[in-house]
Amino acid sequence: MENKQVGFLIIGIAVIIGIIIWIFNTAMTNIVGQTCSHGPSCTMYDTIRTQTGLSLAIAGVIVIVGIFIIFLKPKERIVVKTIKEKKKKLNLEGLGEQEKKVIEILQSENGTIFQATLMEKLEIGKVGMTRLLDKLEAKQLIERKRRGMNNVIVLKQ
Repeated sequence: MENKQVGFLIIGIAVIIGIIIWIFNTAMTNIVGQTCSHGPSCTMYDTIRTQTGLSLAIAGVIVIVGIFIIFLKPKERIVVKTIKEKKKKLNLEGLGEQEKKVIEILQSENGTIFQATLMEKLEIGKVGMTRLLDKLEAKQLIERKRRGMNNVIVLKQ
Protein backbone atom coordinates (compact mmCIF):
# COMPACT_ATOMS: atom_id res chain seq x y z
CA MET A 1 0.00 0.00 0.00
CA GLU A 2 1.11 3.55 -0.64
CA ASN A 3 1.57 6.07 2.15
CA LYS A 4 -1.56 8.03 1.21
CA GLN A 5 -3.74 4.93 1.36
CA VAL A 6 -2.32 3.92 4.75
CA GLY A 7 -2.78 7.48 6.04
CA PHE A 8 -6.42 7.61 4.96
CA LEU A 9 -6.99 4.16 6.46
CA ILE A 10 -5.59 5.34 9.81
CA ILE A 11 -7.73 8.49 9.71
CA GLY A 12 -10.78 6.33 8.93
CA ILE A 13 -10.02 4.14 11.94
CA ALA A 14 -9.68 7.28 14.11
CA VAL A 15 -13.10 8.50 12.92
CA ILE A 16 -14.65 5.14 13.77
CA ILE A 17 -13.02 5.30 17.21
CA GLY A 18 -14.47 8.83 17.63
CA ILE A 19 -17.97 7.57 16.76
CA ILE A 20 -17.62 4.71 19.25
CA ILE A 21 -16.48 7.20 21.92
CA TRP A 22 -19.50 9.41 21.24
CA ILE A 23 -21.93 6.43 21.41
CA PHE A 24 -20.30 5.18 24.62
CA ASN A 25 -20.36 8.69 26.16
CA THR A 26 -24.06 9.12 25.34
CA ALA A 27 -24.95 5.73 26.82
CA MET A 28 -22.93 6.35 30.00
CA THR A 29 -24.49 9.81 30.45
CA ASN A 30 -27.99 8.29 30.16
CA ILE A 31 -27.15 5.53 32.64
CA VAL A 32 -25.69 7.98 35.16
CA GLY A 33 -28.67 10.31 34.70
CA GLN A 34 -31.08 7.48 35.55
CA THR A 35 -29.12 5.98 38.47
CA CYS A 36 -27.40 8.88 40.25
CA SER A 37 -29.56 10.50 42.93
CA HIS A 38 -27.33 13.62 43.28
CA GLY A 39 -28.45 15.14 39.98
CA PRO A 40 -26.08 17.20 37.81
CA SER A 41 -23.55 17.54 40.67
CA CYS A 42 -22.86 13.78 40.65
CA THR A 43 -19.13 12.97 40.51
CA MET A 44 -19.74 10.31 37.89
CA TYR A 45 -20.34 13.07 35.30
CA ASP A 46 -16.81 14.38 35.94
CA THR A 47 -15.42 10.89 35.44
CA ILE A 48 -17.31 10.52 32.15
CA ARG A 49 -15.98 13.90 30.95
CA THR A 50 -12.41 12.94 31.88
CA GLN A 51 -12.63 9.59 30.14
CA THR A 52 -14.23 11.15 27.06
CA GLY A 53 -11.58 13.87 26.85
CA LEU A 54 -8.77 11.33 27.18
CA SER A 55 -10.33 9.07 24.54
CA LEU A 56 -10.82 11.96 22.09
CA ALA A 57 -7.21 13.07 22.66
CA ILE A 58 -5.99 9.58 21.74
CA ALA A 59 -8.22 9.59 18.63
CA GLY A 60 -6.79 13.04 17.76
CA VAL A 61 -3.23 11.72 18.01
CA ILE A 62 -4.19 8.86 15.67
CA VAL A 63 -5.59 11.42 13.17
CA ILE A 64 -2.34 13.41 13.35
CA VAL A 65 -0.32 10.23 12.70
CA GLY A 66 -2.55 9.50 9.68
CA ILE A 67 -2.04 13.02 8.29
CA PHE A 68 1.72 12.71 8.82
CA ILE A 69 1.79 9.42 6.91
CA ILE A 70 -0.24 10.91 4.05
CA PHE A 71 2.36 13.62 3.47
CA LEU A 72 5.38 11.38 4.09
CA LYS A 73 7.42 10.88 0.92
CA PRO A 74 7.95 7.27 -0.10
CA LYS A 75 11.52 5.98 0.08
CA GLU A 76 13.43 5.28 -3.08
CA ARG A 77 13.50 1.71 -4.23
CA ILE A 78 16.86 0.03 -4.24
CA VAL A 79 17.54 -2.21 -7.19
CA VAL A 80 19.49 -5.29 -6.19
CA LYS A 81 21.60 -6.77 -8.94
CA THR A 82 21.51 -10.49 -9.37
CA ILE A 83 24.57 -12.71 -9.05
CA LYS A 84 24.61 -13.29 -12.83
CA GLU A 85 24.84 -9.56 -13.49
CA LYS A 86 27.76 -9.30 -11.07
CA LYS A 87 29.52 -12.20 -12.78
CA LYS A 88 29.20 -10.53 -16.18
CA LYS A 89 30.84 -7.29 -15.07
CA LEU A 90 33.85 -8.84 -13.32
CA ASN A 91 36.96 -9.42 -15.35
CA LEU A 92 38.48 -12.64 -14.00
CA GLU A 93 41.33 -12.78 -16.50
CA GLY A 94 44.78 -12.92 -14.95
CA LEU A 95 43.50 -14.16 -11.59
CA GLY A 96 45.06 -17.10 -9.81
CA GLU A 97 43.12 -20.20 -8.83
CA GLN A 98 42.55 -19.10 -5.23
CA GLU A 99 41.62 -15.58 -6.30
CA LYS A 100 38.93 -17.00 -8.59
CA LYS A 101 37.66 -19.18 -5.72
CA VAL A 102 37.34 -16.07 -3.52
CA ILE A 103 35.30 -14.30 -6.21
CA GLU A 104 33.08 -17.38 -6.73
CA ILE A 105 32.45 -17.69 -2.97
CA LEU A 106 31.61 -14.00 -2.73
CA GLN A 107 29.18 -14.31 -5.62
CA SER A 108 27.50 -17.32 -4.02
CA GLU A 109 27.20 -15.33 -0.74
CA ASN A 110 25.52 -12.36 -2.48
CA GLY A 111 28.69 -10.27 -2.48
CA THR A 112 29.61 -10.20 1.23
CA ILE A 113 31.25 -12.60 3.65
CA PHE A 114 33.20 -12.42 6.90
CA GLN A 115 36.93 -12.89 6.46
CA ALA A 116 36.99 -15.69 9.06
CA THR A 117 34.26 -17.58 7.18
CA LEU A 118 36.17 -17.16 3.92
CA MET A 119 39.32 -18.52 5.60
CA GLU A 120 37.39 -21.62 6.71
CA LYS A 121 35.96 -22.21 3.24
CA LEU A 122 39.34 -21.85 1.54
CA GLU A 123 41.17 -23.65 4.35
CA ILE A 124 44.05 -21.18 4.47
CA GLY A 125 45.68 -19.26 7.34
CA LYS A 126 45.54 -15.59 8.30
CA VAL A 127 48.73 -14.57 6.53
CA GLY A 128 47.77 -16.31 3.30
CA MET A 129 44.28 -14.83 3.46
CA THR A 130 45.64 -11.32 4.03
CA ARG A 131 47.99 -11.60 1.05
CA LEU A 132 45.23 -13.01 -1.16
CA LEU A 133 42.82 -10.23 -0.19
CA ASP A 134 45.55 -7.62 -0.67
CA LYS A 135 45.96 -8.78 -4.28
CA LEU A 136 42.21 -8.70 -4.96
CA GLU A 137 41.91 -5.30 -3.32
CA ALA A 138 44.78 -3.96 -5.44
CA LYS A 139 42.89 -5.19 -8.54
CA GLN A 140 39.81 -3.35 -7.19
CA LEU A 141 37.66 -6.48 -7.16
CA ILE A 142 36.93 -6.49 -3.43
CA GLU A 143 36.84 -4.15 -0.47
CA ARG A 144 37.55 -4.94 3.19
CA LYS A 145 35.36 -3.24 5.78
CA ARG A 146 36.09 -3.35 9.49
CA ARG A 147 33.13 -4.50 11.64
CA GLY A 148 34.20 -4.59 15.27
CA MET A 149 36.84 -7.30 15.63
CA ASN A 150 36.02 -8.76 12.20
CA ASN A 151 36.54 -7.85 8.56
CA VAL A 152 33.73 -8.10 6.06
CA ILE A 153 34.80 -8.76 2.49
CA VAL A 154 32.58 -7.02 -0.07
CA LEU A 155 32.61 -7.73 -3.79
CA LYS A 156 32.89 -4.48 -5.75
CA GLN A 157 30.48 -3.99 -8.62
